[in-house]
Amino acid sequence: MPKTSRRLTVHPPTLREVEVVRAVDITPGMRRITLGGAQLRAFTTADGFEQPAFVSPGFDDDLGLYFPYPGRRDPVLPVQDRAKLIVPRDPRPLSRAYTVRRWDPEAGELDVDFVKHGVGAGTAWAYRTQPGDRIHFSGPSTSKAFPTGADWWLVAGDDTALPAIGRLLDELPPDARAQVFIEIAEDAHRQELRELPGVDVTWLVRPGATAGTVSPLTETVRSARWWPGQVFAWLAGEHTAVRDIRRHLVEDRGVPKEDIDFAGYWRRAEVVALENDGAVPDPERTVTPFQKLHDLTELVAPIAIRTAVELGVPDLVSRGVTGVTELAAKAGADERALGKLLRYLHTLDVVTETEPGHYALTPVGDVLTLEFIADRLHPAGVIGREMLGIHGLTESVRTGRPAYASVTGQTFADVRAEQDYEDRHLERLAKFQPALAEPIATSDLLAGVQHLVIHSGGAGAHAREYVAAHERLRVTICALPAQADWLRRDLPATIPDEQQRARVGVLEQSVFEPGPAADAVLISRAFKTLPDADAAHALRRAAENLVPGGRVLLIEEVFDTDALDEHDGEEDLICLVCHGSGLRTGAELDAVIVRAGLTRKAAHTVGLGATVHELLRSTAD
Repeated sequence: MPKTSRRLTVHPPTLREVEVVRAVDITPGMRRITLGGAQLRAFTTADGFEQPAFVSPGFDDDLGLYFPYPGRRDPVLPVQDRAKLIVPRDPRPLSRAYTVRRWDPEAGELDVDFVKHGVGAGTAWAYRTQPGDRIHFSGPSTSKAFPTGADWWLVAGDDTALPAIGRLLDELPPDARAQVFIEIAEDAHRQELRELPGVDVTWLVRPGATAGTVSPLTETVRSARWWPGQVFAWLAGEHTAVRDIRRHLVEDRGVPKEDIDFAGYWRRAEVVALENDGAVPDPERTVTPFQKLHDLTELVAPIAIRTAVELGVPDLVSRGVTGVTELAAKAGADERALGKLLRYLHTLDVVTETEPGHYALTPVGDVLTLEFIADRLHPAGVIGREMLGIHGLTESVRTGRPAYASVTGQTFADVRAEQDYEDRHLERLAKFQPALAEPIATSDLLAGVQHLVIHSGGAGAHAREYVAAHERLRVTICALPAQADWLRRDLPATIPDEQQRARVGVLEQSVFEPGPAADAVLISRAFKTLPDADAAHALRRAAENLVPGGRVLLIEEVFDTDALDEHDGEEDLICLVCHGSGLRTGAELDAVIVRAGLTRKAAHTVGLGATVHELLRSTAD
């Protein structure tokens, strides 16, 4: 099965206004809202931007619904631009994600199901709205097709996953084979679902238990009869249950991670209601685990949290190792010192003491078990190792040069030369490439291109999309030795079709060397680590062997100084301490392009808002 078992399609970001057509309780625990309106068809905004008709090809597509803040009549909304949504930051829109349960393009109707629970902006709206009320939404931003190569499905989820599971069963082919496990609060919450001869549906009831505290889902999946053949697993619901089931499938059943789609739709957390309305969260007093974890990142707190991650404490506690003595033994730590660390983490609400000397994770601590969070905080993680350079910020600000070697004893280029690190770095990059590569492949950017040269950390994923969409296209990936080594091992999994893979070659060379003759050269996010002179030199080299009329397609993030963003600022500083460079403003990138002897023919916005600069050699060259 290919690395991406479900092919990704990216949709243009569009804000739509629709109205409530119907509101029906399909069970005592779920309400279905049917939406309709002219903006489900293609339409033109008041600013003259043409928007496509609504589509929803994926069974687990989700929408972002926008609700008013308490005490306000109108919601804060993103602003529709030509090819992206501009999200205001103060205040940000109050939005929640919901699954598209049904989309009927002929009737122009869209169903969204809402689970009935105590406090929530979406639930409150769903149980109060009336036909004729209006609401805005955006999405789906992406859709995933059914997996290829799977012999059977394993599907597990709670009440919140029911809309996607119901749609999946509606759309599975008649000969599909699947084991489906659905956890509900009470027997009356069962729904009528499509029955298929090869699909076994098991309903699990958690009578008397609060959702997220006791889940029969995990143990039922663990004890399920394992069918022969290749499985594709789809998991959704409360974060902890989804995490534990995924662990079981990977560690006990040997299911490849790429053959598991999982989504923690929600987490256990205290939600504080408004004093005058018990069904609506108080945004001033309700803090999500992610927000709280962000707020904790001061000085001692972030170091203590990173120490816990480095020792593996959150992972161990989530696996049932709760006592300080046992934790110290498994983590290779001093028991007395670890006790001090856990006591401090308790004050931060990362862990809670269940009995003397025993701890459990809080919802905030539970976030630390997410792989992408742990990777960022662990000093050996792909991002975590890069973040070590921030300790040299004072030196870099004083000198304008990288300080990574002063902090760690080696340059970051030396780190990238380590094969193990580079493998993990490239593996991480590859996960994010389809959302960029797929819309480029389906656009006109590669029209007439017979030979494409690619410089990109995610080059394999790019090549897969391009050769699949253009049957005559040849691709050469230019890569340094460590990346080239990984690519040669990875390409058979990333591009399983032998005929398509035969049109992709790997050439060991840097971005500073002129590549083979080509109709186009794609350079994706390769210059933020380079000073201006080096970036201009690399661009000039990339264009050297273009055939007449050939183009450089440049994708490079810029620092928008008109809409300052904390995360852009953080990335800018990390680039400074690691490489002595940083994110460029739009004007600075333009200067690099001119310095390279190139001119911009056009700038194309693709996918989820990425800009592709189409560059030509200046006529003076």
